[in-house]
This record gives sequence, structure tokens and C-alpha cells, in this order.
Amino acid sequence: MHSPPPSPPLWKVLILAGAAGGMGWGIRGQYGHETGAMIAGALVSLVLCLLFARHLPSATVVRAAAWGTVAMGFGGSMTYGQTVGLTHNPSLVGNVDALLWGMLGLSIKGGLWIGFSGAFLGMGLSGVPYRTGEVLRLYAGMLLACALGIWLLNEPYNPAQHLLPKIYFSADWRWTPDVTLEVLKPRRELWGGFLVALAVLLGWLGWIRRDGLAVRLGLWGLLGGAIGFPLGQCLQAGYAWHRDGFRQGWLAEADRVINWWNFMETTFGMTLGAALGLGLWLSRRRLNSGGGLSDPTPPVGAPSRGLEWTLIGMHLVLLVGMEFTDHRLFSEIYDFGLMLGFLPILGITAGRFWPWLTITVITLVPIAGKTFHRLVNEEAVLGPVAGATLYLALPLLLAGWLAWRFRALAAAGNTTRWLAEALLFNTLVYFLLNNAFFRFPWPWQAWTPRTPNALVFAACAGVLSLWAFRLLHPRTGTRSG
Repeated sequence: MHSPPPSPPLWKVLILAGAAGGMGWGIRGQYGHETGAMIAGALVSLVLCLLFARHLPSATVVRAAAWGTVAMGFGGSMTYGQTVGLTHNPSLVGNVDALLWGMLGLSIKGGLWIGFSGAFLGMGLSGVPYRTGEVLRLYAGMLLACALGIWLLNEPYNPAQHLLPKIYFSADWRWTPDVTLEVLKPRRELWGGFLVALAVLLGWLGWIRRDGLAVRLGLWGLLGGAIGFPLGQCLQAGYAWHRDGFRQGWLAEADRVINWWNFMETTFGMTLGAALGLGLWLSRRRLNSGGGLSDPTPPVGAPSRGLEWTLIGMHLVLLVGMEFTDHRLFSEIYDFGLMLGFLPILGITAGRFWPWLTITVITLVPIAGKTFHRLVNEEAVLGPVAGATLYLALPLLLAGWLAWRFRALAAAGNTTRWLAEALLFNTLVYFLLNNAFFRFPWPWQAWTPRTPNALVFAACAGVLSLWAFRLLHPRTGTRSG
């Protein structure tokens, strides 16, 4: 019989989940869409599991954290740069209709982006059992629904003939009728596909599986993203609409070193993290509501070790090929969020090793690789050998060793310890890699537009690391956590 679930105070939930989301999503901006978003997915999922689920079996907890991590990447396929532009481009400043339309688009895209992660995290924590076959059928249904949604809501798309969807949130002749196609470059939108896919996911969870926690967390993710994206963009749009106020005095000095885009992302991240935390706090009594949680090793219906490692290797080859080559084969197969998550979601469902590798090695591979590429291949800060050692070999070898260590701790029944160590590792490795990406903008040096964001990330990393350290080394006579 498992111990009763923790019931942390709401203020702690909001601070920790907000710090995880703010740092993770702010760092995401340097690394890209799907795989970058998984940083925030890992940090937020680990924090929420530590807060609410360390009484559950380790196999259940790691599956939930890994599902939440991967699902946070789905929405990265939705274009949003031109949607942001509707609210702050110089040619549109003063156009209230464009501002409101752009904010509506950001709300829709942000909500869809985070809704998937909330739903999959809830699936892992609810206690409702999910077998590989039904997850496969669900995922196939989501892919078909996505194709249907794109056809219904994101067509027609033929910019050469000025044909764009009726509901369109990117660069459009509606706002700048005299601009040529070569200047406007309208982007292909996919939000309609993700809308229908998320509706299918939540409908299946609610009506077929009766998983109240997963539905609730999916809706809280939808709400957090719908509020967080436009809320963050209010900072950037407010600056663009009132730029004259930043031309003199201390505001002019501050403007010289503020990266408004990155602060938009950080605000979005803090909001989505806090929203998921609030949703789980309000729904905490639904944890393990399905009963019957078990911790099978290996999982029921697990593939053979050889097959699992073959699939892991296949995923890594496709992932690296998609991220670091221009080969059309990789982009056609994997350069879409739902396809990128297909093998990992199924592997996490049934695998012995895949969940542990997801929260360590697999999420880290593209981030370490992009750091190496930027600092060695593009900026030549370090030579190939030193760069490969520092930014590839050391973090990935440490991540691999930790995946094995976490499995050993789980086998010994020490869920709190491996969760705290996983949070500490993810916090520090992504903070340090991003700081290297930023060229280490120490506050005692001349400030650049990267310095303020680095300080915010340092504060978030400090809060998360201190909490994880206290869980690992509780003071005698005090209650940890």
C-alpha cells in the first residue's frame, strides 16, 4: 500500500513550477521549436512529479515525466513568428485590429502547444492503465485528426495566387495590401490540425478512458498556454508601441540590454508552468484515481531488449539527421511534432529503458549538439576536440550514467532521490549549456542583451537547485520538501 500523496502549499507549487517553466521556455528560444520545448517539458514535469507524485511507483512516475516531456514538443511545428509580428511590427504599430488578431492567434497556438503536455502528464499520474496497443490506436487517431484539421482550417494555401485560409494568423495582405509576395512570405499554418488532434485526445481520455485527471491537466495546459503566450507578448508589443518612452534616461540604458523577445518567452514559460502546477494542485485528489497502480519490471507487453534498443537507435538517427543535416528524407519523416513524438510516446509506454533515457540522454542530444554547432562550427570559440569534449561527450556520458543510476535507485524504492537528482541534473546542464551559448554574460562584465535573461535563468536555476538539494539532504528534525 502506497503512502498518501503529498499536499504542498500552493505558493510553493506556483514558484517552483513557474521557475521551471520560465527557465525552460526561455532557454528553448535559443534551441528551436520541438526539441527546445522539451527542455521546459522535462523541467516542469519533474517538478510536478516531485511535488505531487513521489509516493507513487517509480515506473509510473518516470513514465509520466517522460510523456510530459515529449508531448511538450508537439506544438513546435506551429509557426508563430509572423503571428507575433502582427502585434509589434513597425508597419503595424497603431493598428489595433492587427494587434488583437495577433494576440488571438498567439492564444490559440499557445493553448494548443501546452494542452498536449498537460494531458499526457495527467495520463501518467492518474493511475488509469494504458497499454501499448491502445496508445498506438490513439496516436494514429491523432495523426488522422491532425490531417483532417489542416484540411478543414488551414486550407487553401497558395500564396502565389494570394489564396490563404479564412482564419489565418500569419503575414497576410489583409494587413499590408501593397506588399509583394517576396516581401510578405506568408507561412504555412498548422494550428487547425493540432486543434482537432487535441480535441480527439481529450475526447478519448474523457469519454472512452474516463481519465479525469488527464482531461483536467490538458485543459489547464490549454488555459496556461492561451494566457501565457499573449501575456508574454504584451511586454514586447508594449515596448514596440511606446518606443519613444525608451529613448531617454534610464529607460534608454535599460533598452540597450533588454532582449524583449526572450523576456516574452520567459513570461510565457512561467505562466504555463504555474498554470499546470495550479491545475495539478486543484486536482491532487485525483492522483491514482483509477487504482490498481503497479510497478512491473519489465512492463507488461514490453518489447525485447534488442527491439527496444533498435527503436531507440532508430529514433536517435532520425532525430540527429533531422536536426543537423539537410537531407530531405529526415525532414520529411521527422520534421513534424507529432511524427517526432510517435516512437518516443510508444517507447515510453512499453519500454524498460526509454522513459529513463528520455529525461536524460534523448532530450539532451539535440541541445548539446546545437551548442557544439554554434560555439565550434559557427563561432569557433573552441576547437573541435575541446568543444566535442566539453559540450557533447561530458554531458551525454553523464546523462547516460545517470539514466542507469536512476533505474537502480528506482529498483531500491527511492523515488524521491532519483527525481531530485534528475531535476538537479536537468536544471544545471541546460542552464550551463545555455550560458555557454550566451558566451557566459557575467553580470560584473559589460552588460549585453543576454545579461538580464541570464540573470533570470540563474535565479530560476538557483531556486530549483536549492529545493532539489534540500530534498537530497534534508535537515535533521525537519520535514523535507
